[in-house]
Amino acid sequence: MTIGSLHVIDLGIIFGYLAAVVWIGKSAAKATHSEEGFFLAGRKLGKLYQFFLNFGNATEPQGAVSTASFVYQQGAPGSWLSFQTVFMNPYFWFMNVWFRRVRLTTLSDLFEDRFASRGLSLFYAIFQILVACVFLGFGNVTAYKIASSLVVKPETEWTATDRAAVEGYRELKQLEKQAVAGSLAPEARSRLELLRDRSARGELQSYITVLNDLVFYAVFTLVVGTYIVLGGMAAAAVNEGLQSILIIVFSVLLIPTGLHAIGGWSALGEKVPKHMFDLFGSGASEQFSVVGLAAILLVSIVQNAGLSHNMGICGSARNEFAARTGVSGTYLKRLMIIMWAFAGLIAVALFGPGGLSDPDAAWGAMSNQLLAQAPGLIGLMLAGVLAGTMSTLAAKALAISSLFVRNVYRQIWPGIDQRQGVFYARCTIVAVLVLGTVSAWLMRDFFSIVNLVLTVNLPFGAAVLLTFFWRRLTAPAVWWCVILTTLVVLVVPWTVSHVPALARHPALTQVSAPANGAPGPVYFSRVARERANDPTSPLVATGGLNRFNVECWILGRAGVDVAALTKTQRVTLQFFFDSLFPFAVLIVGSLLTRPTDPARVARFYGKMKTPVGATPELEAAALAETERQPDRFDHTKLLPWSNWEFCRWDRVDTIGFLACSALSGAIVLLFVGLLRWAAG
Repeated sequence: MTIGSLHVIDLGIIFGYLAAVVWIGKSAAKATHSEEGFFLAGRKLGKLYQFFLNFGNATEPQGAVSTASFVYQQGAPGSWLSFQTVFMNPYFWFMNVWFRRVRLTTLSDLFEDRFASRGLSLFYAIFQILVACVFLGFGNVTAYKIASSLVVKPETEWTATDRAAVEGYRELKQLEKQAVAGSLAPEARSRLELLRDRSARGELQSYITVLNDLVFYAVFTLVVGTYIVLGGMAAAAVNEGLQSILIIVFSVLLIPTGLHAIGGWSALGEKVPKHMFDLFGSGASEQFSVVGLAAILLVSIVQNAGLSHNMGICGSARNEFAARTGVSGTYLKRLMIIMWAFAGLIAVALFGPGGLSDPDAAWGAMSNQLLAQAPGLIGLMLAGVLAGTMSTLAAKALAISSLFVRNVYRQIWPGIDQRQGVFYARCTIVAVLVLGTVSAWLMRDFFSIVNLVLTVNLPFGAAVLLTFFWRRLTAPAVWWCVILTTLVVLVVPWTVSHVPALARHPALTQVSAPANGAPGPVYFSRVARERANDPTSPLVATGGLNRFNVECWILGRAGVDVAALTKTQRVTLQFFFDSLFPFAVLIVGSLLTRPTDPARVARFYGKMKTPVGATPELEAAALAETERQPDRFDHTKLLPWSNWEFCRWDRVDTIGFLACSALSGAIVLLFVGLLRWAAG
């Protein structure tokens, strides 16, 4: 009745879910004959669909796993890496409207509309198609990592290689604990270095799974591709309803079962150290310092503006208020983070502080211990993992297909009709999903993947933000920003490890041991001995996704002692540099180049200030009036004498911002209250 650790009931739930999403895609196919119907669901999605789209797109399973892991290690403060997004919600209240008011299909259209630059439009489309392989690969690999931790091979079935990999991992973690505590015997230091070297080479594992990665990627891609190819945005929106329910189930499932296993709610306060309940406590690692979180929040806001699926999600809204109320879906995600944090605290009570050799496997270990006894629960958990990942990949695949058809294919063959456009969009979805599968298979270093995902959209994220809000921005400045930022933030960091002379350079492969942190490479993500089992051989940067921190190298040349910093402090510096550098290039470049045609710019910002009409007739009339008088809303500018296009808030702006801010504060207070209640 079982396959690996899965009961047939679990398999039935998983296959039932996969069949349901394919059926929904087939049912939505009748509304996908035009490009607007396929890409934007005819701009007819109301508040409920916007809620589901925003919730599903914002909520990803790796957030649950990483939050539970950090909380297991550091207590409630470990949740801040995810929970800091609660402060982004008031920002979304305004940005969702701007993406709706621009009245375009893709973000590539934005550069043609604002600058009359088909070159920028084409380059953004090609750039995002390539970036999509990273995002889709990241989604695939995180879904696999979570699913594989739930479908593990029993210890009785381990091979000698499996046993050596797991026992080596456990020994490494034990020796590292002794090193941090200062109790490591001198004769064990060489053994620790050897194990660290094996870990850098990917030879150690915390568990052995029976789930084949290639089979998983193939089935996963086939299902996502089928329902999106059939139903487009309409299928994605309907599926978000089902997927959102499963995501909630996925988030809730470990709470009641975990509390029952440890002896009830009151047992949390008895079995978990008191300092772990202090959300603002100082007991957490400096990894979650205010400065570090501010850097992550800043880079998240900037790169978020450049995401290609923003236009599809917000642009599909029936009206501005529907687009704005989509922010409520992201609030539900913040509540999910609280649940994930309590799952981490329950793990502390269940396994004891430091009881797991691999804290990153806390979610999988809890699931296997708490859910395996009841057939069907592991299946629900896996369905939730698949649902959370599919919802994000679907929006991304749709955005990429619209970019290809409208901004690449039509620039070469402008005569294709709407049905041909939809056909080529479907072919594009298949292609990018396959490339995402290949990308996932090549990915190994999880931290490097996260770093890449956070920074890959920064060049265009900064450009989109200034396009919306600064009249003086020019197309040449955007080109400078994209080229220079791509080189500094993406190309150089990810290629240095593949240049032998640089990958072996002693100054670049140095390892530091700061007073308040564990030893680690200063510039590269990973370094290992050139010859395995030879501790005297030189250090080299390992291949694959191994990022070189060029930002800290530049700051080091400017006099900053980066070797004395911890790994997290260096990452914080990197994020601040990456967030601010593109804006500096955009502003300087714009001031040094000729302004864009004033008439075109006036029409663009006139349209951006024109509210979306309640009916197609009112919408057409409002836009026609703005075309005749582009400056008719300029009296609403906050700084009318300047080139900045920030507008004074109206009643909806003010009430919405205050409500969002109050709700963000209430969620933080709810979290604090629950923690204090749990602490007893």
